[in-house]
Amino acid sequence: MAGIYIHVPYCKKKCNYCDFFSVGASQIDNRFADNILDELRLRYSLLIDKRVKTIYFGGGTPSLFPVSEVEKIILVLKQFFEVDSQAEITIEVNPDDVTTELAEGYKKIGINRLSIGVQSFNNDELEFLGRRHNSETAKNAIRIFRDAGFSNISIDLIYGLPGSNLEKWRRSLEIAFEQNIEHLSCYHLTYESGTPLTRKLNKGQVQAMDDEDSKKQFDLLRKFTLQAGYIHYEISNLAKPGYHSRHNSSYWLGNEYLGLGPSAHSYNKIRRWWNSPSIFKWQKDIEQGLLVPENELIDEVTRFNELLITRLRTIWGINLKDITNNFNVNINNHLRKKILPYIKNGIISLQNSTIVVEPEYYFISDSIVSDLLYV
Repeated sequence: MAGIYIHVPYCKKKCNYCDFFSVGASQIDNRFADNILDELRLRYSLLIDKRVKTIYFGGGTPSLFPVSEVEKIILVLKQFFEVDSQAEITIEVNPDDVTTELAEGYKKIGINRLSIGVQSFNNDELEFLGRRHNSETAKNAIRIFRDAGFSNISIDLIYGLPGSNLEKWRRSLEIAFEQNIEHLSCYHLTYESGTPLTRKLNKGQVQAMDDEDSKKQFDLLRKFTLQAGYIHYEISNLAKPGYHSRHNSSYWLGNEYLGLGPSAHSYNKIRRWWNSPSIFKWQKDIEQGLLVPENELIDEVTRFNELLITRLRTIWGINLKDITNNFNVNINNHLRKKILPYIKNGIISLQNSTIVVEPEYYFISDSIVSDLLYV
């Protein structure tokens, strides 16, 4: 089954660490939903599997977008695809956009999962990140969604922040778990090229947290996860049993997805394509009927390396029988030779022909995967 992603690029204020494509909220217009639907009509046939199990509104700040426009998109998606009756339908929200009216509106149109961009429960860290809300606003947003009947809520947190420490991170985690949310995404801060935060780093105005302190914060996250009975199912994601993100998991498990909106990516197991990070260029491409914008065909080596990069991020790992059946002998021999030292050292486990990076080593998984890539 496939997933649908809709990129809503509008933000009241761009956070100083963010490199996702976005534009000011003042540019919101009533044509955007129609543009999304025009793109859908143009490109829906590129998905081989027309059965959809997840729909995800990301951004940007989708919670700035009128509920009626979100509903319009969902209704038309159901005309083009066989949307599962139990489909996971997620929308990202900023805490300070949340009202009772918004929550009830989402519930009415079939949204059944929220992803709330909290980032921290420490007000000084929120101010440093350039967020619009404070800790109390974030907790209130969760309460409003609970009162509206939502039972699948995820929140985002960021660790590894300059000037942070283990006690601040402990406070964020304690408050997060007190909210009894179903899912938690915890990302280590990355310094993306071209962002205001990275410019400050390059000028020496901020200092990145060293690896040892970052590792301590990661280990504390692991401790909270295990104590609370959550499953650390992917490097940055943990959930109560049965509440993993079905949409994001479909990316890691190699399922098809169609991305709609400026800068959105798509994949149908044969080809990957992506839209321009410009509303005007994206609109022009659609108006001109450009079926596939920037794109690449997925060759065998790329397919193998992407399998490593995605599956070894997760508890599901890679079945070596699938490697034998789907890749040439050189790739098979390469992988089987490369994993031996990691198995010997207990970093990778091998059970029932499946290799998995042990979760306590997720923090260094990037270097492990880099070593296993077939070049």
